[in-house]
Amino acid sequence: MNGPVLSRPAPEPPRTVAVGDHPDQVMDLWPDGGPGRPLVVLVHGGFWRPRVDRVYVRSMAAALHARGLPVASLEYRRVPGDPDATVADVLAGLRAAHAVAGPVVTVGHSAGGHLVLHAAAAEPSLVRATLPIAPVADLGLADAENLGDGAVRAFLGGPASGRTDLDPAAGPTPPGPVTILHGDADANVPLPVSRSYLDRHPSARLVELPGHDHFAPVDPLSTAWETVAREILAAAS
Repeated sequence: MNGPVLSRPAPEPPRTVAVGDHPDQVMDLWPDGGPGRPLVVLVHGGFWRPRVDRVYVRSMAAALHARGLPVASLEYRRVPGDPDATVADVLAGLRAAHAVAGPVVTVGHSAGGHLVLHAAAAEPSLVRATLPIAPVADLGLADAENLGDGAVRAFLGGPASGRTDLDPAAGPTPPGPVTILHGDADANVPLPVSRSYLDRHPSARLVELPGHDHFAPVDPLSTAWETVAREILAAAS
């Protein structure tokens, strides 16, 4: 995985709080948004692998905060073959956010898009709206296409067919609004992965980003950013 936003220096968060005992069970906070605005919770990607953490979405968090939104960014355990720990950490972080801010708007990129889709179906009371960006929304298809050099099997510890409970495409439709944003030039997680999710969950909405790759939608310096920010602001209104 590569993209300018991965290597660009990003601002430090004003606060970081623990939501568990493990060092990866933490949440960065950009608090104090506009009056009445819900908390926007970011969940980073990286194909669930330990080498990619939440740092690359800090520029996105700061850009959203500058537009009047309170923002949190979750970290979670990324242990190959232990997907339940990852899912549990994301749900625990969302519960902690909900406890102080009520229902949140979740925004997940790539593998984080998978995680917010799963969370929205598993515990919908935590979530006001879900915006997956270039999500691994269909684990079965991503496994069949060997995305990320076997990322799905490394994450699950086996084929996607063995953990359909963690596959958003195979699971229940989230009751709240779901808006997927996906670049049509994405080579990391191709657009058909999102289209496959919509085939099974037609109440979701897909916003295609012409000419944009995997990382442009989470880069505030890209031409995709205005569309992404507009959708997040609409969901938080």
